[in-house]
Amino acid sequence: MSLLNDAAGVESLKVLSRFRNDVYACLRARADALFELADALLCEPGPVRSPVDLTLSPECWRGHGALYGALNHGRIGIEQLRQVLAGLPLPRWPDGRIVLAVDVSPWLRSDAPCSAERLFCHVYGRAKSASQFIPGWPYSFVAALEMGRTSWTAPLDVVRLGPTDDATAVTATQLREVIERLIAAGQWCDGDPDLLIVTDAGYDITRLAYVLRDLPVELLGRIRSDRVLRRPAPTREEFLRAHPGGGRPPKHGGEFALADPATWPEPAVSTLTDTTHYGKAEASAWDRLHPRLTHRAAWLDHEGVLPIIEGTLIRLKVEHLPGDRDAPAVWLWSSKTGATGADVDRCWQAFLRRFDLEHTYRFWKQALGWTRPKLRANQAADRWTWSQVPMSWRSPPSNSARLSSG
Repeated sequence: MSLLNDAAGVESLKVLSRFRNDVYACLRARADALFELADALLCEPGPVRSPVDLTLSPECWRGHGALYGALNHGRIGIEQLRQVLAGLPLPRWPDGRIVLAVDVSPWLRSDAPCSAERLFCHVYGRAKSASQFIPGWPYSFVAALEMGRTSWTAPLDVVRLGPTDDATAVTATQLREVIERLIAAGQWCDGDPDLLIVTDAGYDITRLAYVLRDLPVELLGRIRSDRVLRRPAPTREEFLRAHPGGGRPPKHGGEFALADPATWPEPAVSTLTDTTHYGKAEASAWDRLHPRLTHRAAWLDHEGVLPIIEGTLIRLKVEHLPGDRDAPAVWLWSSKTGATGADVDRCWQAFLRRFDLEHTYRFWKQALGWTRPKLRANQAADRWTWSQVPMSWRSPPSNSARLSSG
């Protein structure tokens, strides 16, 4: 047994060494200073209160002037680093599927009026239903999710949103590039299950599904409880039976108002699952529901007839939240049609795992001090952000050792 453990330790060190060499090769200017900064971050015994304190670490041989020089004038080959991350072993679900989550986290800079490209970032307040808009830099993250008793995620990409960016368009481009890199790295091959992408409310999930329809992906997102969707249009035979006089068949079926149970037909799929923290979870699904699009907002410049983007609508209701709090129903929309009971359960379970990204943000901000530096230039903020992405990686779930530790 000791020989096996020694062999596993040697192999882990080889993987770690190879990973470190690959990351170092992505640093184009001020490479030593940036790499020492990363080592100091990893070896810091407690939360990072200030990046200047990292220069006192034995792993950092340079002073604080070199640290800020590296952040302000260093260069990172971001495309090369993205390819390195895409080639690492990814966590997979029991059916071999890769599940990705996308979300935005802000770096608040309300005290930096001279910093460029700040936006008003939506921040939830401490009081119930309280929210604020604070100037800062919003960053869009894409990470792979794990299953089991863990909250680790594997960040694959991060993009800072600019003042003139269309958030949905930027997210669509970001997801497309991530998926193409994963396919190029051999993470997905013909015959494998589609990649599942999970989003929270705030994303135009149907538009994302339409833009990414040529990729092997399934989109899943939460939608507001006041939405109104449409059922499938009746067939020609059904329409003639209801209207013997003929006429133009409708393009959309009847309304499905999420807030009005009277408009709900019988669900196509219903499941009931016992959970550890939420009691019984009841999921109901309706097939081929779609929004009625109009030539407004994102579809203003769409040429030709507006598409009908059908999917599966899922209503998730649990008995209680942790702490015996009331649990309102959650509505999800999946781009997959003809979903089975197993598909529905996988969808709502993947949505719950999306909240692991919140733990990643908390780890970055509270332990690694992601938003601690008072950097003026947004390019320096990007370098500081990308220097922390590889540190959140660990070895595959079968091995609990983190790739970036040691």
